[in-house]
Amino acid sequence: MSSVNKVILIGRLGKDPETQDVNGKVLASFSIATSESWNDKNTGQKQEKTEWHNVSVWGRQGEIAAQYLRKGSQVYLEGQIETQKYIDKTSGQNRYSTRVVLNGFNSTLQMLDTKSAETRVDVPQAARSPQNDHSQLRDLGNDGQSITPVQTDGFEDKDIPF
Repeated sequence: MSSVNKVILIGRLGKDPETQDVNGKVLASFSIATSESWNDKNTGQKQEKTEWHNVSVWGRQGEIAAQYLRKGSQVYLEGQIETQKYIDKTSGQNRYSTRVVLNGFNSTLQMLDTKSAETRVDVPQAARSPQNDHSQLRDLGNDGQSITPVQTDGFEDKDIPF
């Protein structure tokens, strides 16, 4: 039987992404916090648990993460768990580091903050109305030029006669 290594997380960045060039490929690294809360059955008080996840984002997604994400940004991630073994230089003991890796077509990075995305991308004030909020859709093409989404003309599927 085959196996699956897939992680889906929604959380907030703990700090700005750090980037480095590894063999001509951009690597953006950051940590995100995921939280859950519940009411304690015995005391009735609200309890909260926060988990921190180290994330590494490669290639074009890494470039986008470095350009648009900041501490506190909310993101949706799909990637894989990767554990690396290393030897601690001071104690000589084996240590392990686990992270979520986004690399290639089987990974997803989606920014969930529309307000913070608008402040980092130069979107004219007129385009920020609810009908024309295209801030999430702006991206940079391979040549670095801004790609602006096509404006809708109000035509709806219900107007099609068949």
